[in-house]
Amino acid sequence: MLKLIIFDIDGTIVDAYTAIEKSLNYTLVKLGYPKAKMAVARRAVGHGDKNFIEYFVEKKDVAEGLKLYRAHHGKALLKYSKVIPGARQLLRDLKKRGYKLAVASNRPPKFSMILLKHLGLVKYFDAIACAKDKTEIKPKPFLIPRILKELGVKKSEALYVGDMTVDVHAGHNAGVKVVAVLGGSSSHSELKKARPCGIAGKLTDLLQVSKKCKKKRSL
Repeated sequence: MLKLIIFDIDGTIVDAYTAIEKSLNYTLVKLGYPKAKMAVARRAVGHGDKNFIEYFVEKKDVAEGLKLYRAHHGKALLKYSKVIPGARQLLRDLKKRGYKLAVASNRPPKFSMILLKHLGLVKYFDAIACAKDKTEIKPKPFLIPRILKELGVKKSEALYVGDMTVDVHAGHNAGVKVVAVLGGSSSHSELKKARPCGIAGKLTDLLQVSKKCKKKRSL
């Protein structure tokens, strides 16, 4: 029986792409690089902010770039982030149904909490696990098992929900079922190739799609 649903943050329950793009381009301009287009920034997210900055600047500028990005990003999140349509109602409904809810994200803890508190989402979650450094970044099987242990839930009783192939692989590596959601950073074909047990066209379809996970492990 499904007892726990674990969510990724960016592209899954929160749209912070504009905040990310604003902070990235602030950083690039400060370092003398050309601005990046939103589509490019969107495709580069999901692997931690250090890896994100490394994608756009030379090795010699990574440390300064990360410092600039982080200094700008806290304020950008407050100004430009928003909840994915239907996410707040879904979380509310899942809590009423008795599910335990959690977050497993590659976004650093500080910025995850800024985002979730600002948008009023913290109250819905029983556990929040975020990658503190590269040793914890998905798809490595660290964050999800940590949540399972904290909440006393078996692998077979948990479901992970994310918008990227890295989320699907993280779920597989942790031994839990995964539902992928469209609209984030990975395309339908990329997600299907990663083999989640279901793909939801929108987040509000989650419970309906998750029923497939009881019948088969992957598409």
